[in-house]
Amino acid sequence: MNHKPRVLFSLILVLLVVFSAGNAQATNGYFSHGFGAVYKALAGAGVAFPRSAFVAAINPAGMAMVGKRYEVEVALFNPNRDFTVTGNPSGFPGTFGLAPGKVESESTLFAIPGFAGNWTVGDNATFGLVLYGNGGMNTDYASPVFGFAPTGVDLSQLFIAPTYAVKVSDHHAIGVSGIIAMQRFRAQGLTAFGQFSSDPEKLTDNGHTNSFGGGVRVGYLGELNPAFSVGASFQSKIYMGKLDDYAGLFAEQGGFDVPANWTIGVVAKPNPNVAILFDVQQIYYSDIVSINNPLLPNLQTSQLGNDDGAGFGWEDVTVFKIGSEFGTEGPWDFRVGFSTTDQPIPSSEMVFNILAPGVVEQHLTFGFTREFGGGKDVSVAVTRAFSKTVSGPNTLEAPGQQEIELRMDQWEFAINFGF
Repeated sequence: MNHKPRVLFSLILVLLVVFSAGNAQATNGYFSHGFGAVYKALAGAGVAFPRSAFVAAINPAGMAMVGKRYEVEVALFNPNRDFTVTGNPSGFPGTFGLAPGKVESESTLFAIPGFAGNWTVGDNATFGLVLYGNGGMNTDYASPVFGFAPTGVDLSQLFIAPTYAVKVSDHHAIGVSGIIAMQRFRAQGLTAFGQFSSDPEKLTDNGHTNSFGGGVRVGYLGELNPAFSVGASFQSKIYMGKLDDYAGLFAEQGGFDVPANWTIGVVAKPNPNVAILFDVQQIYYSDIVSINNPLLPNLQTSQLGNDDGAGFGWEDVTVFKIGSEFGTEGPWDFRVGFSTTDQPIPSSEMVFNILAPGVVEQHLTFGFTREFGGGKDVSVAVTRAFSKTVSGPNTLEAPGQQEIELRMDQWEFAINFGF
């Protein structure tokens, strides 16, 4: 009896349990910079580069070129986040001063699993299944930032993407992924905002709550000639159910959908052993009101949890990614990558973003694959997200009274087993 399907099913169940315990990722806003060790090592580039079954997370069409394959990954993610308040509270009526000084988030190490599998269907099609996640809005401050401790938020998002891809010719493919999404959220230490909430009982300190939803990703991949390939994909907004236990915090009574995004990219191969990749990704944070609504004047004109309730004020981001793979005559392939973007937080939105300082802009990555024959290999990726600082006024204080500085940097180490 072939026990492989049973083993794979058990593995997927284990990964679901681990994901449900929370995850975080190297971030562009709160989107991961890449999925799977191959693409992480290329700074997330690869929409036109079907090198791993994790390609479905960025372009489902790539699965038609991957063939039958399984991959299991574990990553260790180390985000370092802190904020600094300069200036003493004014004490004026109607102001909301913060204690001066530097405060560091205590959650600094996460283990992140991943799985990708692909099966052939006939001569030209494949069916795949990929599990991957987003994170990055995870903070844990022991200090009473807003008067109560501990303070912070914990957001994890898991995506399960069954994927169908087909070759429409020898060198062109299309694909589609139906995305099943689960997110898990917790907020702590926000009791002081109860007077601004439409439902103070569902504002903070209600433990973790889950919501579920779905969306779709479509993609195209074409090899125009042996030296040049193009790829493109689009993911719809993922419509999520309400985070009911936080209906008094997020706009639209606990709404927190996943933004739509698209990626286009090219691969040039000046010789068979070298590939140079360039991708552009656009993430539409502004379409999600709970993410995009500004703190002011919304905190004064509407209550938290209402459709016009205050949010994080995030703007859309465009991410530029470049990577290169260098093959050898032996079993080794080496990769490097770099990505850059403008972080999504305006200087006028410092107060709420103490909870979610997703300000990283640049990632430098490298990694390798060691092949062992018979389709077996091990891939490793190392990511450094450089320290970035964003500052602006405490807009809930008297003008010029207090300055808030958000800072963040990250490391990530990933190992992927393919067979």
